[in-house]
Amino acid sequence: MSGFKYNLIIVLGPTASGKTRFAAELATLVNGEIISADSRQIYRRMDVGTGKDYDDYIVNKIEITTHLIDIHEPGYKYNVFEFQRDFHKVYNQIMDLKKTPILCGGTGLYIEAVTKQYKLISVPVDNELRQDLETKTLEELKEKLATYKKLHNKTDTDTKKRAIRAIEIEEYYLTHADPEIHFPVINPIYIGIKYARDLRRKRITERLAQRIKTGMIEEVKSLLNEGITPEDLIYYGLEYKYITKYLTGKLTYDDMFSQLNIAIHQFAKRQMTWFRKMEKEGCEIHWLDGPLPMDEKLEIAKEILNFK
Repeated sequence: MSGFKYNLIIVLGPTASGKTRFAAELATLVNGEIISADSRQIYRRMDVGTGKDYDDYIVNKIEITTHLIDIHEPGYKYNVFEFQRDFHKVYNQIMDLKKTPILCGGTGLYIEAVTKQYKLISVPVDNELRQDLETKTLEELKEKLATYKKLHNKTDTDTKKRAIRAIEIEEYYLTHADPEIHFPVINPIYIGIKYARDLRRKRITERLAQRIKTGMIEEVKSLLNEGITPEDLIYYGLEYKYITKYLTGKLTYDDMFSQLNIAIHQFAKRQMTWFRKMEKEGCEIHWLDGPLPMDEKLEIAKEILNFK
């Protein structure tokens, strides 16, 4: 990573901010490879709904090397522990190649698992606990989850399965000490891309309409047809949750579009809230104005990186 002092560039921003394309363009300047920090793009055949715009990774007819995309089958429950482990593996590979790692995504928990070096444990299944929790309602599970020390992201409790797993993890932490883990020293620099609220909302709605036109409903239907359960797809949230409800007759098309559109706006707002929390805790994010032409964004980025 000659040319500047950081050993990890983090490109972040809310959904529909154009961060993937920017990261790919930046990679061509800094001899970089991209590590995805997206909690759903790890799944194969979940392409349209997760926003895998593969063309974004092709710059001047050259495909930028990208990691942690398409690494698991749909239905698998990937978690932050696995992401942290997988990140360090590919990070070391990129460093060994004398290239620049660029962590790109909008999942704040994944980003902080790396930068704050969370000491995470691979938590085994507790069948006895699960049987007991299965008798409770989702609201009761949420109440129980709220009683624990804040160790985990508890915002995604759309299903009982998710809430039960979160409680299972918290119970495990109560009786197991933090593991001794040795992390590489990471000196990150953060570059964010954001739009004014109204413009961000417009981009989200337009992108949703475009994705539906380009096969997002058909993608979910195909996943259901291959045997992925509705509950497993709902677990992934947003597009997969609402389109699955539409395809299983629980929502009309208009209600699906309206509720999904609102949910994505709320998701983007939560992402920005997380990034502001990072800033309040001392993380300096160099924000770029989304509407700027790509060339101007890249010139500003070069100045931020002090890259010659």
